Amino acid sequence: MNTTEAKGNWKEQKGKLKQKFAVLTDNDLMYEEGKKEEMFGKLQKKLGKTKEELNKIVDSL
Repeated sequence: MNTTEAKGNWKEQKGKLKQKFAVLTDNDLMYEEGKKEEMFGKLQKKLGKTKEELNKIVDSL
């Protein structure tokens, strides 16, 4: 998968996450190359989920 495909997939997943969790904003879901873990940490705090729970949610989208 190239970078363009990954970005396209993230846009789809981001939309689905926003539908599922209305408290999330575009800012919360802003993906920066190399900062995935930082973004997931912020999402964990905001949603009150563990890393494993959050990974399952994203994988199921």
